[in-house]
Amino acid sequence: MTIEAIQEEIIDEFSMFDDWMQRYEYMIDLGKSLPLIEEEFKTEDHIIKGCQSKVWVHAKLQENKLVFTADSDAIITKGIIAILIRVFSNQKPQDIIDANTNFIDEIGLKEHLSPTRANGLVSMIKQLKLYAVAYQTQLN
Repeated sequence: MTIEAIQEEIIDEFSMFDDWMQRYEYMIDLGKSLPLIEEEFKTEDHIIKGCQSKVWVHAKLQENKLVFTADSDAIITKGIIAILIRVFSNQKPQDIIDANTNFIDEIGLKEHLSPTRANGLVSMIKQLKLYAVAYQTQLN
């Protein structure tokens, strides 16, 4: 699936819920299905700077596509990174670099997060795109 198709799928899923409590519960559930990072990568090198809670992300290149794993010590944050990984994992680095993240505004995520969590969300996106830039450079 393309990044855009996955984003549309997420927008559709979030539109099924009437209120934000249900959406938070859904995000927590998504966090439970997150492809977990291996313990060896739960290091300072893999922590996303700018997040209030701890979020670890690891990326590896498989068949010219980036595969992300992650974890967080906070359940909401784990749900947020799970959504981002669902969008960006198994995609080509250049597609990740070029992708917009308007779906976050469309589902209303940023406006329903505390300012520190919203900053963390921006940091997570930035870090995933930095991984893409690094791997794209290797491919060139």
